[in-house]
Amino acid sequence: MDIYGQITKMADEMSGELVTQRRDFHKYAEPGWFEMRTSSIIARKLTDMGYEVLIGDQVCKRDARMGVPSDEVLDEQYARAVAQGADPEFVPYTKGGMTGVIGILRCGEGPTVAMRFDIDALGVYEEKGCSHRPSAEGFASVNEGFMHACGHDGHATIGLGVAKVLMSIKDSLHGTVKLIFQPAEEGVRGAKAIVENGHLDGVDYLIGSHVSDKKADDPAVVIPGSHGSLATTKYDVYFHGVSAHAGGSPEKGKNVMLAVATAILNLYAIPRNSKGTSRINVGTVKAGSGRNVIADVAKMEIEVRGETTEINKYMEEYANNIIESAAKMHGCTYEIKVMGGAYSLTSDQALMDRVRKVCEEKLHLPVAETTSSKSGGSEDVSYMMARVQEQGGQATFMRVLTPEAAPGHNRRFDFDETVLPNAVKIFCGTVYDILGN
Repeated sequence: MDIYGQITKMADEMSGELVTQRRDFHKYAEPGWFEMRTSSIIARKLTDMGYEVLIGDQVCKRDARMGVPSDEVLDEQYARAVAQGADPEFVPYTKGGMTGVIGILRCGEGPTVAMRFDIDALGVYEEKGCSHRPSAEGFASVNEGFMHACGHDGHATIGLGVAKVLMSIKDSLHGTVKLIFQPAEEGVRGAKAIVENGHLDGVDYLIGSHVSDKKADDPAVVIPGSHGSLATTKYDVYFHGVSAHAGGSPEKGKNVMLAVATAILNLYAIPRNSKGTSRINVGTVKAGSGRNVIADVAKMEIEVRGETTEINKYMEEYANNIIESAAKMHGCTYEIKVMGGAYSLTSDQALMDRVRKVCEEKLHLPVAETTSSKSGGSEDVSYMMARVQEQGGQATFMRVLTPEAAPGHNRRFDFDETVLPNAVKIFCGTVYDILGN
């Protein structure tokens, strides 16, 4: 049996193990910067397999993390992770939201291949009805208000499966493997901190993936790449004014409601850009303390997006000018905090072609007719891809295909778990094609 046959056999034989692991991650869902139990378990398993393991400050650059919750909330989540079975050796490294894990396998001289597996859940209340399989079969999230509603429980599991298979064939590999288990992908908050810690420097190939829906009768198991994801920047905007009695002395106040209203109307009026698609959204506004009080503090959560990084920059600059002008117009001050961001991404044709060839000729897995899938959302694997590509390396963001019970980010989301061994085969087969010669 050749190496591709060994990969296929081992992935199929571990199907039950993969399902069990995926359901464990699903049951104990942890959103971005809360993935303390998840990270500790990944670190434990990689260590037991024989990987060189990085965790805590070794993974994310502390001050480059975006959208980090308060210390108080992080402490609460740490206590919960410990109570829910976090590994006692590794969980202390995750305190304060220093989540994420990197496993490294060094196999002598040769290229470096990195793979990205995101591990965070979402702030979604999971469906409790018996028609929802995780609820019916006892692995729905026990953490109220948190749910793996986008398949990252599967991604983390696939990464561990890939680690196990690659360790078993390490004597046939020539080069270095990096398995990056990334925190805080939702809200595009985590990849930048890993890039700024230097973990993509010197990487020759980067492979990422996302589970994606398909019709049950579609034989294809993968789209080799993606393109067209929107560059984005997420902001928290704070306006500060002066409170006063709304009836007795309104002229003594500086009303943040007026600044917010002016900003919202003008943000949505940003002129379109002829070079491509753009987006603006004001998601939340919180302000005021009573109907007879001039409001003096307001918080606004917004995002801008662009078809390209250039268009996103255009939206950023326009939005910043509007916010500054709205505050000044009404005598208020403002501050803007960046809470997340991503570039646009394009997969490299050579690596997409390689994935297709490996799947069709070596693994005998059906591949979609289209080589690259257009994405309408945003993905912070783009930071990693951009770093590799600017060094002359190749990167791709695959779509591993499986029937889904509901769209991503929906409380009824679930997926067909046969995707787990298939994805393990695709990652390992591609890595062997690169490092096995």
